[in-house]
Amino acid sequence: MKKLPTPQLRATIAMSLGVIGMGLSGIFVSWANAPGAVTGFYRMAIAVLLLFPLFWRHRRRQANIPWRETAVALAAGLLFAGDMIFWNTGVLISGATNPTLMGNTAPLWVGLGALLFFREKLSRAFWLGLILAIVGAAVILGLDALSDVGLGTFYGLLAGIFYAGYYLVTQRSRTKLDALTTFWLSAASSAFFLLLAALLLRQPLTGYPTVTYWNFLALAIIVQVGGQLAINFALGYLPATIVSPTMLAQPILTALFAIPLLGETLSLWQIAGGLTVLIGVYIVHRSRT
Repeated sequence: MKKLPTPQLRATIAMSLGVIGMGLSGIFVSWANAPGAVTGFYRMAIAVLLLFPLFWRHRRRQANIPWRETAVALAAGLLFAGDMIFWNTGVLISGATNPTLMGNTAPLWVGLGALLFFREKLSRAFWLGLILAIVGAAVILGLDALSDVGLGTFYGLLAGIFYAGYYLVTQRSRTKLDALTTFWLSAASSAFFLLLAALLLRQPLTGYPTVTYWNFLALAIIVQVGGQLAINFALGYLPATIVSPTMLAQPILTALFAIPLLGETLSLWQIAGGLTVLIGVYIVHRSRT
């Protein structure tokens, strides 16, 4: 068996750990059991503080940041804050599995956004993948609408749309800024807007059990810093054709984790709908690579 070169092997390990960390995010949100904006604020604020020394040293070696690109990165943070609010709230209402699956439909909305705003041409394979994913999502949303958890799944879908906007804006920012600068500025912006949202919605920032704060810390370290940076590291050594489809394992891992850790169950129709969504998103990935 041919061995991978050391950088590629490290990137493969980092990618695997990153996907696992991302897959645990829904579990930590459920265990935290705090309002969506509050959970998002602590996740982003702690990550911003942890990465500040690295960001500061990095910026001292670089030229000044262009104001226009800074504004773009801050706008990306606003969109990511919307993603956090809807997804966190969706997990509390519907459990970890379905909102996470709906959130991972973001590539569909990225493709449509690229068509509308960047006039990107989309292939027939993209539209096939889009139709499959919509059919699968309709099955899951229809099943959830029969119970009291349908709103949470719908919030997950809205989170995917916000994340698609974040991705498109970040893609614009990355043309002039490096990954760490974009990552930190957008995270700081997200923390600010999530704090503002929590205050406007009158969601308390304190007074939670100790276990809630431990889960906030886990979200910041394992998911936001560890997971996101591991994926960014992997993208430096592995082609996007490998990394992007691998990210589709996140909702699968979340579902597997949620069965023993949260006591969630899945019907055959939910499994069929989820697989249809993932197949559709995978085809979309391949069509735009």
